[in-house]
This record gives sequence, C-alpha cells and structure tokens, in this order.
Amino acid sequence: MFGRFWYSWGVSETTFVPELPQELWRAGKLELAHGVQQFLQVMRVASAGLGRYLAEIESRGCKDLYGYGTTLAWFADVAGLSQAEARPYVNQAIDLNPTRALDGREVPAFAPATAVAAAEGVIGQERIKQVLGILKEIPAEVSVEARERTEKTLVDLARDAGPSEVSELGSTLLALLDPDGAEPKDPEPAEPRRELTVERRKDGFWKIKGLLDDELGARTAAALEAYAKPRPVDEFGEADWRTKAERQGDAWAELLDLAIACPDQPGTSGYRTLIHVTVGLDELKTGIGKACLDFVGEMTAREARMAACDCLMLPVVLNAAGEPLDVGRLRRFVTPGQRRALNIRDGGCAFPGCHRRPKNCHAHHIRHWADGGRTDLRNLVLLCGFHHRLIHHGEWEVRMAADWLPEFIPPQYRDPLRQPRRNILHRAAA
Repeated sequence: MFGRFWYSWGVSETTFVPELPQELWRAGKLELAHGVQQFLQVMRVASAGLGRYLAEIESRGCKDLYGYGTTLAWFADVAGLSQAEARPYVNQAIDLNPTRALDGREVPAFAPATAVAAAEGVIGQERIKQVLGILKEIPAEVSVEARERTEKTLVDLARDAGPSEVSELGSTLLALLDPDGAEPKDPEPAEPRRELTVERRKDGFWKIKGLLDDELGARTAAALEAYAKPRPVDEFGEADWRTKAERQGDAWAELLDLAIACPDQPGTSGYRTLIHVTVGLDELKTGIGKACLDFVGEMTAREARMAACDCLMLPVVLNAAGEPLDVGRLRRFVTPGQRRALNIRDGGCAFPGCHRRPKNCHAHHIRHWADGGRTDLRNLVLLCGFHHRLIHHGEWEVRMAADWLPEFIPPQYRDPLRQPRRNILHRAAA
C-alpha cells in the first residue's frame, strides 16, 4: 500500500519517502504503524542532512556567503525561527559534523558515531541531545579511545532503548571514567536568590510574581500544601469543589493571617489586621455600597463590615456631601483576653462540621458593632475564613443559644425546618 520513490538530497546519500495512500482510512493497523515508522526515519534522515548543510555553511563562513554575521542568524531568518529556537539545530549540526577553522584546518566532529546513527535515521533528536549531554560531562583528561568507546556504547543502546535506560547507562559510564568525581570545592555560600513583586491591577485584583531559591520554594510549597487540603465532606454531604489554585489562594490568606497575628510582627504587634476604611455612615450600617480601603483600593461596605470583626480599624465616616464626620480612634475590637476565652470556649471554627483550629479563625460579631453589637463573649464566635464569608454573604445565620454557646441556622433551601446546628467536633476532641 505504501509505495516508495527515491529522493535525492543533492549529496551522495539518497533516501525514500513513503507515499501517502489516497484513502488512509482503509489502511490496517500494521500499515499505519509501518507508515509512522517510515516517516519518522525520513524526518530523522532529513534532520541529519540539514545538519550537514549547516555545518558546511558554518565552515565556509555565513558572512561571506550571505552577508549575515553568524550561521545562527541566517538560519533563524531562513527558517522563520527566533534565534533561541534555531540555536539547538545549529549547535547540534556543529557537534555531529566536521567543520573547518579559520586557518582551513579541519575540526573533527565532536560525536562522529552519533552522527552516523543520526544519518541512518535510527535515533531521533531527543536521544541525540541526551547522548551529547552525557559526552560533554566526560572529563577532559579521559583518553580519546575511552571517550570513543563510551560514545559507541551509548549510541548502540540509544538505537533501541528509551531515555531512562540511556540516562542510567550514562551515569554508570561517567562514574567509571571519573570514579573520584569532581574536585570538592568549599566556596563561600551564595546569597539566596529571592524575588517578589506585588502589583495592583486596574480591575482591583493584585498580582503576585516571585522567584524563590530551592530551599524557600520547598518551604513555601509545604506551607501552602498544609493549608490547601480540600475541606472534608460536611454533614450535608457537600464536598470542596475549589480548584487547586483556589485552595492555594485561600491557604495564602490563612498564612498571612497567622503571620500578622504574631505578637512580634513589626508594624502590627499581633493585631490581625490594620486597615483604614473610608465609608459613608449609611453604607457602614446597611452593608450596601463601597468603601475606600487604605486609600489605595476599594472594597464593598459588606466586606468592610466583615473586616471590622477582628481587626485594628481606623474608621473615617463621611456625610452625604463627602465631608468627614468623624475620624474614629484606633480601636481594637477583640482584646487578647477575649480571644483566649473564645479559643477555649469554641475550640476552633464553630460552624457545624468544620475542623479548623483556633489559630485559623477570626472573631466574628454576631450582632455587628456598627449595628450596636457589643464586643463581649456573648456576641462573639470563632469562624474560619471560609465560614466567616459564608455568614456575612450567605443565608446562614448564627445566634447564641440559651446556654450561651453558638448555634447556626441553615438556609431554608438546605433545611426547610431550619433546625439549629452546632459543631460537636472540637468538643469531642476535647
């Protein structure tokens, strides 16, 4: 089914190109497999032929032939590639083929045995790249004969083996050629390379971009992984449908809360948050409208109410004409003593079925302070970030029961009878 015709490269070598049948869908599985193998060989042979041409152009001087400064620049232009994309082709061509120095002296190929296998079409670009990488690790003091034997052994294996086998053999051969390894060095420890930029976008979101060294990257990944685990299925059978990126974003928020709450934290001294909020009096009471956050961003009035639950806040209240009515005193809404009492009473997030521990929670005002709610234990409850948002923005309600412990009332679509529920996990653990 697959006919062949001869095709000349303009050099002594010739090869065949498989002829595509007009009705490929009629081909059997063996014919399809053979067709793929034939085309692979043609591509590999063509790549080797291209390399010989590039090596010859490099030898003659691309500047004299075409006016370009380098073979790389010329080939990138001809092939429609960037120089970064063209560089592997040119470098491999020079490694596999002999060239000439400026004085006309022939420079032998770096890997002649690899070049032979490439010309036969029995190994592809990735295996050639892998073999060349291993050969370049051979120490300079190794004899030419040993180096040639090593190359032949690698190429013979690469004809039939995959990348892992070639890599393993390469490691073994390098260990035999240089059993002592590189001379140990004891340089001065380099400064860790760490970069981080935080930029506010026009749409109000913030973009974080960074570059971490291996140690800090591993520590960051471990910290995020610890807090980014999916939430367990709750008592209503609802799973955590957040993507990994969303879970890591929430984990980053929790880690920031923990850092800011540290008593030794510079600038906050253990206060969970320090914010300046400029908001209209009506907006603050109703939760409808916008507020200016720290004079650089914007948040909804509802989010301002949520942020004010457990933070150090400087409210600036405006009248209808936009004139400041009051620049409030810096006020801590939940004292350290109250926080410790909350930790003991609730044991963690009080929402039914939540496993979050006290250090991952905010202190929420059941009746908001803007509505006259007091900051005392009978008006406070511990909530993790997720359930804090749910209470502020969802239809769940929280109240104090007769025994002065918090209980939660689900929305009607979850429970038509709206039976109060409590979190019994922390008490069971206690």
